[in-house]
Amino acid sequence: MSKRQTRRRFWAENGLAVLAATLALASLVQPEWVEAALGLDPDAGSGAVEWAVTILATAIALLLAWLARVEWILGRVGSKIEGDLGRNGGTRRFNDEPWK
Repeated sequence: MSKRQTRRRFWAENGLAVLAATLALASLVQPEWVEAALGLDPDAGSGAVEWAVTILATAIALLLAWLARVEWILGRVGSKIEGDLGRNGGTRRFNDEPWK
């Protein structure tokens, strides 16, 4: 079995997903951080901005985690195909049987 190949894209997506998830969790634990960081109250105390940040950060974290998983799977499949090409003399042979 050939070595799994991971690209920088996987690590970038994974790191950004963790960062977005941390931001979402921080927004749930301490919702007033937006006012403290910006020095103003953009939603006049209603909490709408905090919920928007939490929902957006969660959506971004989920999307980036999914993209990182796809990249991980493609890295495994790509290394498998490259290994098969090396064993078959540079040609990929496909079986005519239907998928089982």
